[in-house]
Order: sequence, then structure tokens, then C-alpha cells
Amino acid sequence: MNEQSREAFKGYVAARSAALLRSAYLLTGNRADAEDLLQTALAKTYLAWDSIRDRESIDAYVRRIMVNTRTSWWRRRKHVSEIVTDEVPEPIATRDATADVVLHDALWTALAGLPKRQRAMVVLRYYEDLSEAETAAVMGVSVGTVKSTTARALAKLRDDAGLRDDLAGPDDALRVTSHTLGVNR
Repeated sequence: MNEQSREAFKGYVAARSAALLRSAYLLTGNRADAEDLLQTALAKTYLAWDSIRDRESIDAYVRRIMVNTRTSWWRRRKHVSEIVTDEVPEPIATRDATADVVLHDALWTALAGLPKRQRAMVVLRYYEDLSEAETAAVMGVSVGTVKSTTARALAKLRDDAGLRDDLAGPDDALRVTSHTLGVNR
């Protein structure tokens, strides 16, 4: 691969990684697996970069690689994960889907009730996964303002969504907020 092709590939990756990661997440349902899937697909695309003639269809090409790779991983895990034993294992505790839906609705209702600035900071920090510094830059405020405003917003969300008794601290609030908003961290 020549230098011009390498630069074209780097530009493509820089421009399209976020959108492709969202597609990978939808295929895997897990951020870590999505990152692995995208990395694998981009590595395969890199190897075939010079042979791809239709540069307008690169996204479709990468997505097809992701689908095929995900299917291959699923088939491989399906066969490997089966273990024959003489004893039936204890049932695995599962999450209560109804409680998750109720929590999700309560949190979204509470989020809608936040003042616009608090809501914007919560969405930027925990849904868009921006750092405190990035959130401060987007909002045009200091990092300290982001920290204090976000802390007040999370406290209000815990109160309004009825989460106060379930949570011990801000890390738990982040975990529940991220899970309930549909973000895997």
C-alpha cells in the first residue's frame, strides 16, 4: 500500500469510525465487543483497500465485513460454549425486565423534568460519553461548572426517579443512568 492509499484510509477511519461503531454496537449489543468488531472489520478493509474500486460503497463494504465477522464469532462461540456435565448447573439470576422498563421510564421522565442546562450536561456526559473538559467546551463553561451542575442533576434524577434508596454514590448513579439510557460503558 502506498502512502497516498494509507492517508486515504486514515482519513476514512477518522471520518467514519463513530458511525461504524454505532452499527457495530447494534450488531453486538456490547460496547467492548463492538469496538473489537469494528477493529477487525477495519483491519480487513485495510488489507483490501487498494482493491476496493467503488469508494462510494466503502461503508457498505465495512458493514458487510462486520455482519459476516459477527456471524462467524457467534457460530464459533455457539459450538465452544456447550459443556456436557452430569449435574444441572444452578440457574443464573436474570434481570427483571419489567423493573428495567419502569426504571427506564422513570429516568426519562425525570430527565425531561431537569432544567435545560442540567439536562444538556447529563446527556453530553453520560449519553454522548464526553469528558468533563469536552462537555465544558461544548457548553462554554468551566470544568468545575460541569462537575457541580452534573452532580446536582444526578441528585435530582435520583430523587425524581425514585432511585435514592437503591444507590450508594455517584458511580452507582452513573452505572444506572448509563444502563437505563441504553449506554454500555
